[in-house]
Amino acid sequence: MAIGADEASELFRELGEVRVRRMFGGAGLYHDGVMFALEADGVLYLKADAEAAEAFRAEGSEPFSYVRSSGRRTMASYWRLPERLMDEPDELAAWARRSAAVARAAAARPKRRRP
Repeated sequence: MAIGADEASELFRELGEVRVRRMFGGAGLYHDGVMFALEADGVLYLKADAEAAEAFRAEGSEPFSYVRSSGRRTMASYWRLPERLMDEPDELAAWARRSAAVARAAAARPKRRRP
């Protein structure tokens, strides 16, 4: 399911305006000022909280991960878009709306200060 950031933006058009911001060889997809999806190496990942992560897990999806010099790092807040959704636009839109809501809720929470 290789896809570019601009194509991803088109996929999520039902949300309304989706902006693409290139970053680290991939792209962040933003709606209402918050990043709800990420494209890396042609793969789409959607923002998830603990509840949404269970739905992704049930689909056989995995969280986003990448390799650093210190080893592999996993970001459990972004999960690979289940491929079947590419052929189910209404369900894809529902998953995207849920991810956008998760992103808005995360942005609204007070930031924790690091010691």
